[in-house]
Amino acid sequence: MERVLSRRLVELFRWTDPGPASSHLVSDLSGWWRDPDVLAEVGPALAGLHPDARPTVVIAPEVTGLLLGPLVATAVGAGFLPAYKAGGERRRVGPTRWAETPPDHRGQRLRIGVDGRRLGPADRVLLVDDWVDTGAQLDALHRLVRDAAAEPVGAVALVSTCPPAVSGRLRLRALLTGDQLPDA
Repeated sequence: MERVLSRRLVELFRWTDPGPASSHLVSDLSGWWRDPDVLAEVGPALAGLHPDARPTVVIAPEVTGLLLGPLVATAVGAGFLPAYKAGGERRRVGPTRWAETPPDHRGQRLRIGVDGRRLGPADRVLLVDDWVDTGAQLDALHRLVRDAAAEPVGAVALVSTCPPAVSGRLRLRALLTGDQLPDA
């Protein structure tokens, strides 16, 4: 199943030109979300990358993580906890536990947070993201999980172009690597 899904993800992937103000093409994942077979298979496929993890909660950063995280959580029989980027506080109620990311692929740092009441020492956490380039967001979430005395049990992504040292530290596994996708 995973090989068929990976092949389908490559077929549906596109690079898109966001316009004259941009210096580079950006990934267009919308074909993945439009395909009902991909939606049905992606949660179980990502969950299968860490088959012995037994998470109690899946955490994924907004925006795409709000779709992808629940698909993985459902597949592993765990709850879902969204991670929000600073500036979206109006969406949250209650105390937020924050962490700052290292520089991302644009050299920017972000603050990312989760509802502090929903994460604790009894939790085993699987981190999920769609595309991991530098690992900055997952790194911040990994620290946030540890600071809550919860146990990070691994990380999964649809695509990883992350350096091997970062992937190893985060226990990141992905369905695709960047070199499997068409050239930009």
